[in-house]
Amino acid sequence: QVQLVESGGGLVQAGGSLRLSCAASGRTFSNYAMGWFRQAPGKEREFVACISWRGSSTDYAGSVKGRFTISRDNAENTVYLEMNSLKPDDTAVYYCAVQITGWGSGGKYDYWGQGTQVTVSS
Repeated sequence: QVQLVESGGGLVQAGGSLRLSCAASGRTFSNYAMGWFRQAPGKEREFVACISWRGSSTDYAGSVKGRFTISRDNAENTVYLEMNSLKPDDTAVYYCAVQITGWGSGGKYDYWGQGTQVTVSS
């Protein structure tokens, strides 16, 4: 089992920045690729970004590419999502998850955290 706890969400004006954290405990965190997802009200959950177990490979949804950066610190068992140039459309609950198989938006993910709310005002 892996337990994930997201933090760092909040209210920010359009154009602002936030840094989300996902702290992991349980199984060896560094063995797994990790992903960030988001779910806006009335919409399905969507892939945002993922990072390989060593941090050497990343993938992003087209809507966030160039604005968001995923990173990880295996010594701290934490994965981060740096979000810049935020837009009202980025408003959602953001979740992290362990990548079980596959890669990117087509991968299979499990051990979801409880999520952290990000609200971007116009």
